[in-house]
Amino acid sequence: MSSLRFKALEEASSRQPVNVTLPSGKVSDYYGENVFDLEAMKKYLAEGTFKTLKATIQKGATIDRNTADEVAIAMKTWSMEKGVTHYTHWFQPLTGATAEKHDVFLDNMDGGKAIEKFSGGQLAQQEPDASSFPSGGIRNTFEARGYTAWDSSSPAFILGKTLCIPTIYLSYTGEALDYKTPLLKSIHALDNAAVPVCQYFDKNVTRVNATLGWEQEYFLIDNALFTVRPDLVHSGRALFGANPAKGQQLEDHYFGSIPERVNEFMRDYETECYKLGIPLKTRHNEVAPNQYEVAPIFEEVNIAVDHNQLLMDVMDKVSRRHNFRVLFHEKPFAGVNGSGKHNNWSMATDTGKNLLSPGKTPETNLQFLTFFVNVIKAVHDYSDLLRAAIASAGNDHRLGANEAPPAIISVFIGTQLTKMLDEIETKMKPGKVTAAEKKSLKLDIASIPELLLDNTDRNRTSPFAFTGNKFEFRAVGSSANCAQAMTTLNTIMAEQLTKFRKEVDKLVSKTTTVEDAVLQVLHDYIVSSKNIRFEGNNYSEEWVKEAKKRGLSNIQTTPAALDLLLTKKALELFETHNVFTKREQEARHEIQVEMYTKKIQIESRIIADMANTYIIPSALRYQNVLIENVKGIKEIFASRHELANVGIKDKGLSDAFSEGSGSDSLVDTQMGMIKEVSERVSIIKNNVELMVEERKKANQIEHATEKAFAYCEKVKPYFDEIRYHSDKLEILIDDSMWPFPKYRELLFVK
Repeated sequence: MSSLRFKALEEASSRQPVNVTLPSGKVSDYYGENVFDLEAMKKYLAEGTFKTLKATIQKGATIDRNTADEVAIAMKTWSMEKGVTHYTHWFQPLTGATAEKHDVFLDNMDGGKAIEKFSGGQLAQQEPDASSFPSGGIRNTFEARGYTAWDSSSPAFILGKTLCIPTIYLSYTGEALDYKTPLLKSIHALDNAAVPVCQYFDKNVTRVNATLGWEQEYFLIDNALFTVRPDLVHSGRALFGANPAKGQQLEDHYFGSIPERVNEFMRDYETECYKLGIPLKTRHNEVAPNQYEVAPIFEEVNIAVDHNQLLMDVMDKVSRRHNFRVLFHEKPFAGVNGSGKHNNWSMATDTGKNLLSPGKTPETNLQFLTFFVNVIKAVHDYSDLLRAAIASAGNDHRLGANEAPPAIISVFIGTQLTKMLDEIETKMKPGKVTAAEKKSLKLDIASIPELLLDNTDRNRTSPFAFTGNKFEFRAVGSSANCAQAMTTLNTIMAEQLTKFRKEVDKLVSKTTTVEDAVLQVLHDYIVSSKNIRFEGNNYSEEWVKEAKKRGLSNIQTTPAALDLLLTKKALELFETHNVFTKREQEARHEIQVEMYTKKIQIESRIIADMANTYIIPSALRYQNVLIENVKGIKEIFASRHELANVGIKDKGLSDAFSEGSGSDSLVDTQMGMIKEVSERVSIIKNNVELMVEERKKANQIEHATEKAFAYCEKVKPYFDEIRYHSDKLEILIDDSMWPFPKYRELLFVK
């Protein structure tokens, strides 16, 4: 057996659960203890400052510098009492990870003395030398200025001995270079558009927030096995590997008993998360072996996004002390389920109402119906932008297979709600709604709360499904920053609600009542957006054909999906709602296509390296063993006469090795194996060389989009061909000679 593989398997197989010391008592006793939340603010701030800060945060207004100074002093005092020595502006650049630069609470004084100091200016703004972050041409490498600015709506927290302050990240000229800035703008846009619509039904509503409950899927791999797989180390997914005899066919892992070692890891990272105020609610085994899921209670979308980014960082750190590695890649293992980050999105008012939760009165139900139908209409009109929002190299492998929704964006709403919309479509005629029709319609809507309990099912094949009081955007990838999808969803909803209000107000101005106008516009939307609704199996070939007839897009690759960001419709949408300028949108497109290119480029290099330096040499060593065996057979069993000379008397054995039977049969078998090894090695070697040549050609292309398409269409197709023949060799070659841990080891060693 390969020495590295053998040592890794031995180490992994002998693992015992790591015992960690967890806080005693209830979770509520230590929940949020490392967060500068309202409770901490109230304790460390003067009463007047606390009230001002709280009101400012709730209104989403800017905090003045005097208040910032007092908050900074309170933060420093609070955090230093917990052993903190440094602070950092914690932000989310367009790398997909989080970023931080630590500064000590220290300032020089006369006489060589020092004092801990932290001012409102340091809290509110920093200037990191962050020229190497992706900018899409907005900044040059020699232009190092970039600014981080405090996001007071997301509370500061402590990681280790560092106070982390959530911030936005801007260029020297003011363009957004992060995920948080456009998300905050989209939240503001949605609020501005949704409040006037809410006031058709409830004049007390003054603010609407988007809410998010994400579900994070991931794989766990033993650290020893992980480190001897170059593909997992450098790309996050297994670029080679034959399917094991047992994978997920029996579905026995799903919701099964959590292995003890995994359970200890979960308890450990959950504890860290609770201290950080992340409201984790559920944990369970997922469908694939070694795949798991964690999900929190719903939160305001900005905080939910911060918490998801923080969770992934915490999980990565905690996994290492349990001798695990956590994989967030969308498709780390072919042949079994990939991992998503299901984004459960809704809208809530400052009066405590979930706008996507049906009520028990006709008036409330009409409000629900208004927002429900407008969401469907927004998805219909901007489905291509939602497809672009989930585009990534990793998600290309996941979409459309093993419980991941396909690339065709459609909406699932369930049998009862479909029936309700169909009734509205058929009962209401263009023009004014009659009193009888309104009464009938109200009765139908009023029945929703009771019927929803049994009839709003979950469609795991749908990318955008209504699940009772929220829409579940299932197509988001597990490694993605939720902000990208949420920014898009918030913005298209803001645009749709703005259009809706204009159409309703136009009808009302013609002496139509608000209720009549709302119903008439909703009727028109139900009719015009009907094509986006689909209640069946999104995996079926029939749906692909049907979707094409309906005019729905089926965009299979990331470069093609990202091109949708630069359409006139997309550029105008984001500019209109002040979420992105045209320059910012173009920059993000360039960043994303470059990121795609780099990831495919890295995978191509890994494939070539593993094939040339591990797989082919292992195959040739095994081939040499077979050749030596053939030589031995021919030397020892050359003829029946030689068999007699060595004293073989048994007639059956003698006949087995007689001319035309024995040695030829054995030789033919092994010669066939030698030939197969030679052919597969030759195919692998040839395809690697062709892939490298295509990569060199692609690297000469200067235009970012053209280069991405070249990698997608010219380089990437070699991946599957090389892998196919490598995986066949894995099955053929002596197990002791295969250099890497196999799927049966990666997925089943706990």
